Formats: sequence, structure tokens, C-alpha cells
Amino acid sequence: MITVDQIRRMLPHRYPMLLVDRVTELVPGERATGLKAVTCNEPWYEGMPDTATEEDYHYPWTVLIESWCHVAGVLVTWDRPNPDVRSGKAMLLGGITDAEFHRPVVPGDVVEHHVRLARQVGETYVFEGESLVGKETALTIGRLTMTMRPASDLAAPPATEPHEPGPPVPDPL
Repeated sequence: MITVDQIRRMLPHRYPMLLVDRVTELVPGERATGLKAVTCNEPWYEGMPDTATEEDYHYPWTVLIESWCHVAGVLVTWDRPNPDVRSGKAMLLGGITDAEFHRPVVPGDVVEHHVRLARQVGETYVFEGESLVGKETALTIGRLTMTMRPASDLAAPPATEPHEPGPPVPDPL
């Protein structure tokens, strides 16, 4: 079992965007299962009025996908943790296809994310899987692509000296 202190050593995410509480299974190069306990104290529920209905508390779909991605991130980085993305490798999401939402997730639910590595080409990974609440499927991911790139490649280029403006360009009209 991989606990939150170990996850924090693998992923750069912190509050409020560390969205996996525990990884209960990890088979390197194959699959991982992780848990996210949803509570009403999360930032997306801040300012919710007393008149809010259960529907108002549906966990944001984008955040549910991000949580699933964190389990994929643990699967990729388990043997080479990098909590500081300014050095080493940065994890980049390439795209998602065939994501389907089957049931809302609400505070009190414990989401079990199942991530399977379908294919790896170099430092690019293709995942598939689902998220369950109990025995009910909440989310399926047909394909998610993630890649690792050197953080130095993503840094802004160094500032250059301002250059002297050239002669004015005549107006063609």
C-alpha cells in the first residue's frame, strides 16, 4: 500500500489538488488501484448555500478525471519520484478519448480508481480504466495519453536583449 506521504514524494500535487489518498495496488508496468475519499470540505464546495441540494454537491467531472490521472501518475513515477517539476521530468497530459460519466460522485463516497497501462512507447504512456463507487461504475476512460518530458524543455527561454528597431515599413496602400 502506498500512503499519502509516499504519494507526495512521487507527485508534485499539493492541497487542494492532491486528489488521491492511497494507492492500494501497484503492479509496475501494468496497473494501479487508488482511493479518493470525497468530503464536503473540499474547495469546490466552498460557499455552498444551506439550500444546496444533493445535485449541487456532485463532484466536478474534471476533478474526478484529474484524481484518476493521479493514480496513473503514481504508476508512471513509482520508481523515479519527482515531486519538484522544475527539475527532472514533468508529467504532461496528452489527451483523453472515450471518457464516460455513469453516476455522480458526492461527499461520503469513496472512489476506487482502476488504471491499466495499455501501451508504452518510450516516455509516452497510454492508459485505460474506470472509477467505481462500491460496485457502481462512476467513470470509464477509454484512452488517456500521458508523457514525461525534461522540465528544462518546458522552461521559458532566457530573456534576450531588446534589439534596435529597423527602418519603418512603408504602408502599401
